[in-house]
Amino acid sequence: MTVQPYHIPALFVQSLDALNIKPSGTYADCTLGGGGHTRGILQRLGHEGRLLSFDQDTDAINRAVAERELGGDPRLTLVHGNFRYLRNFLRFYGAGEVDGILADLGVSFHHFDDPERGFSFRWDGALDMRMNRDARRSAATVIAEASEAELADMFHLYGELRQARKLASAIVKARAQGAITTVPRLLEVISPLISPRQEKKELAQVFQALRIVVNNEIDALRQLLTQALEVLGPGGRLAVITYHSLEDRLVKNFLKTGNLEGKETKDFFGRSLSPFRLVSSKPIVPDESEIEANPRARSAKLRVAEKVGVN
Repeated sequence: MTVQPYHIPALFVQSLDALNIKPSGTYADCTLGGGGHTRGILQRLGHEGRLLSFDQDTDAINRAVAERELGGDPRLTLVHGNFRYLRNFLRFYGAGEVDGILADLGVSFHHFDDPERGFSFRWDGALDMRMNRDARRSAATVIAEASEAELADMFHLYGELRQARKLASAIVKARAQGAITTVPRLLEVISPLISPRQEKKELAQVFQALRIVVNNEIDALRQLLTQALEVLGPGGRLAVITYHSLEDRLVKNFLKTGNLEGKETKDFFGRSLSPFRLVSSKPIVPDESEIEANPRARSAKLRVAEKVGVN
């Protein structure tokens, strides 16, 4: 039997190159996952280097602790927490300014392929979708407690679904007859509103919208970006891998202007006052060979910027 990997990182070499890793530098991997990027950063660090790797999922932390290559490396600090608290954790662990921050915003293969986690419409499992399994709100909770208007906004904003209002209405009517707590039951309710020609795409959009709300992903990303600007040292690199337009638009605007609104400011001479310098004006995307080897990387985009200043 073939053992499926916990996760295959997208744009692996490109993201490590983007960090411009200094052997003695201090770095943060905001999304440990299966540990791929963390291992790669450690391989480029010297004995004096330091890496802090974050994950709110206990499974990911436990796997890393048990792995000899990671759990036994004195240069690595495993942080069991959401990257939205990046600044506080760095202070707690005495890291101070960092030379680079990497965030791969994709969901690990493990999450999609584990029926118990409820991230995929392919499995018969509970509607969960919590990255942090200690969190109160699951996908079933959102389905049960959100108003019809809130559900419609969720599917429209985070799933970009045209039939958002109809989906919300169908769910509200169905839950009045009984709780919607499993993936099969949700599919039973929404399937009549899903286009047969776009079935996989639209179901993925429904589940994406739920996952984003359950884990408060957009707000967490906003906090990560603003805190990254604070903790990066002069010349430090911020590299973010996104997978859908909502994330990518937010990251693109922030790296270009240094603010979440994407408002560019200039001095008297028309020169940009952004605290970042874009390393690449366009996003870095996978080539065909990577997509063939890892189809889930198809939508990945890597954006990189350097904090203005001199080391």
